[in-house]
Amino acid sequence: MIKRMILAALAACTLATSAWAAAPLSGPLTIVVGYPPGGSSDRIARLVAERLKDRVGVSVIVENKTGAGGRISAQLLHNADANQNVLLLGNPAVMVVAPLVYADPGYDAQRDFKPVSLVSSYKFALAVSADSPMKDMKALRAWLKEHPDRFTVGVPATGSLPHFFALMLGDEIGQQAEVVGYRGSAPLISELVGGILPQAIDTLDTLLPQHQGGRVRILATSGTEREAELTDVPTFREAGIDLAADGWNAFFAPAAMPQDKVERLARDISAVMSDPALQKAVRAINLEPISADAAQTAQALAAYRKQWEPVVRESGFKATQ
Repeated sequence: MIKRMILAALAACTLATSAWAAAPLSGPLTIVVGYPPGGSSDRIARLVAERLKDRVGVSVIVENKTGAGGRISAQLLHNADANQNVLLLGNPAVMVVAPLVYADPGYDAQRDFKPVSLVSSYKFALAVSADSPMKDMKALRAWLKEHPDRFTVGVPATGSLPHFFALMLGDEIGQQAEVVGYRGSAPLISELVGGILPQAIDTLDTLLPQHQGGRVRILATSGTEREAELTDVPTFREAGIDLAADGWNAFFAPAAMPQDKVERLARDISAVMSDPALQKAVRAINLEPISADAAQTAQALAAYRKQWEPVVRESGFKATQ
């Protein structure tokens, strides 16, 4: 469903860069990112910021406000007043999962923010060690059939989208997934490469370099079609498992921001994301670029929530502060 929404947004977003000429903002624009420098969220934010400054006529600053799985950044933004030029680069962990699994995440994801513009999406992948005897999904499923209740899957964090994707995968193949959460992708990959962990699910942009380097073997990806860099690796659907899902990165404004400014920033970001050079740079970090205005973004995010909220709720997972 999300793939269709994204394609519709891409098809509908036909504004030329010359069609929108607005006065500069009243002061610098700050983009708040809830994750450390160097990660995919930070990198996409900086790619957009570098090009957005020419559109908005002021400097665009990226601030990393890390901690609590991205929730601190959202907590900071939701109190912003109407005069502040500030945006949050949000993702499903902050906007969909946290409000469902924390008793008090410190914000209301739907009340305290306004969707501005989707900018990228990403897939998930299931991988094993390069030394694993499991060469493909057929072999893995055959082994699991002979060894029921042995579907142990590592994920970068409990309560993350890979965690819930692992549960979805277990349901689809008739196996109870034993999900093991790590403190990030680095220790997860270390134990996967070392053979300590039998299989792992993480974002494709994280696992792809490891696969290309011969350290892990990706068995399947979560898209609706094969990845250009992985023409020999099937999607889950091609492997006979009816499962597809995406994650995303999107800009959000505080609820107090006037709607005309929200829509102006959405048009500016959408125009920036339509630039082929930027799209190439986004794909270089293994993300898929998206160009969408505020209305298209709100529609796509509503469809995304409809896909993931039942999975999170039915898991019964609850996080501690």
